[in-house]
Amino acid sequence: ANMVWAYAVMKHPSVDLFNAIAQSIINRSNNNNDSNIDTKRRKRAKLPRFNPQSISNIVWAYAKLGQSYYSPEFFDVMSQMAIDRIHMFNSHDIANTVWAYAKVGHSAPELFDAISQQLTSKKKKLFLLDTFKSQEIANTLSAYAKSGHSSPDLFDSISE
Repeated sequence: ANMVWAYAVMKHPSVDLFNAIAQSIINRSNNNNDSNIDTKRRKRAKLPRFNPQSISNIVWAYAKLGQSYYSPEFFDVMSQMAIDRIHMFNSHDIANTVWAYAKVGHSAPELFDAISQQLTSKKKKLFLLDTFKSQEIANTLSAYAKSGHSSPDLFDSISE
């Protein structure tokens, strides 16, 4: 995660490296042959165990470097990882993750719904929304708008 982040920050193009990393993550999510487990559960069992900051940094880096690094299958896998760990995401992780998906134009309605639910749940709302800096709020709302993902509850919660 730190390596792809550093490459993106330095704007150092390495399509082969980024493609190899993406393919490795995709392959790990597809390589379980246990037919007794349903497909979704099987894929989840093989996903790399990245923490929320790593997930956020990885998708941010791929989006920052542009369309030549974009892989729909890779962004689908990363979305599933994020959904599985959404309860551990902080405001920065959320803002960067949704920004990345909006930047590459990748539709991830399950991810955006999971984030909306996390931010508007009565239990988490007071804590998590209060930790957002104004730029993180702006980036998050902008990503929802750019993605065309409607979330009235999220927008209402932020405006309160």
